[in-house]
Amino acid sequence: MEFLATPVVILVLAAILLARGTISVSQGQRITVERLGKFNRILEPGLNFIIPFIDRIAYRTTTKDIVLDIPSQNVISKDNASLTTNAVAYINIANAERAVYGIEDYEIAIQTLVQTSLRSILGEMKLDEALSSREQIKQRLKTDISEDISDWGITLKTVEIQDINPSGTMQAAMEEQAAAERARRAAVTRAEGEKASQILLAEGRLEASKRDGEAQIVLATASQSAIEKVTNAIKDNELPVYYILGEKYIHAMEELAKSPNSKTIVIPADIQATIKGILGKN
Repeated sequence: MEFLATPVVILVLAAILLARGTISVSQGQRITVERLGKFNRILEPGLNFIIPFIDRIAYRTTTKDIVLDIPSQNVISKDNASLTTNAVAYINIANAERAVYGIEDYEIAIQTLVQTSLRSILGEMKLDEALSSREQIKQRLKTDISEDISDWGITLKTVEIQDINPSGTMQAAMEEQAAAERARRAAVTRAEGEKASQILLAEGRLEASKRDGEAQIVLATASQSAIEKVTNAIKDNELPVYYILGEKYIHAMEELAKSPNSKTIVIPADIQATIKGILGKN
């Protein structure tokens, strides 16, 4: 029985050692192996073997891009405006050994580094420049961070600025300023409209006055011409004139008699003498 037990024990031990020494690494992962407490090698995806009880799995890292959320922070701009900003960084572990042995916690280190760099960059800008220069801030931030984290075997794929917002007090002041500017532009527009309207009215009155003057000149010229023609026609013969004026006089009296306000109409007995008086002749 003891002779049969020995192979069984050996087989069991062999199975245990084989199980402990066989490592299956999933796609998208890297495993750091230490031998007697010292870095030994990096296991790539697939089936790998290690020496049980001598080698151990120290760290597991991913080959996928890692998304790091950069916490929100308050920043003071160059013109003493308070800003609230946050970002997101996309990194990739290019060298697993340097990533796990070069820094205690690379995620916290990168978050802190991005925050510090972002605070420094925004501190050199005025409020308006900071709000309108996201792409510039992104490029500067990527350049600064890439150089620092490359020593840890980490590549910065990109970094995006999520929000750059003024503080609540600053936003209220900016809204008041914007409202005042809109009111100013509206007042200027109304004033310009009223000015244009007054100019058009004045030009209209001037044009009307010119036309009235021209009309009066035309009428005066026509009257002068008519008088000259009548004078030349009658010469010393006053009888036709008396007849025409008398007829108009009588017609005017008739129209006046039709008025409801007229009660008595006095017609001179000597029409001819009256007309002569109108004409200024004795």
